[in-house]
Amino acid sequence: MNQKYLTTEELSECIKYDSKTIRRKLKDTVLIEGIHYFRPFGGRKILYIWEQIEEDMFKVPAINTLMAGVH
Repeated sequence: MNQKYLTTEELSECIKYDSKTIRRKLKDTVLIEGIHYFRPFGGRKILYIWEQIEEDMFKVPAINTLMAGVH
């Protein structure tokens, strides 16, 4: 495996979003555990998979993703 793993702070620098925004709004809505991030050794630390995030940033979102925050 030749993937680049990033901490929340490192991901923040790459995508120009505040690390708090990543933790509170993107994690588990746009960034999904097992696809975009994982917890090594079952711990609390989160590592983001840069290649998957970069690929998905350019995809057109599905309508259910767009409507997720609308109530």
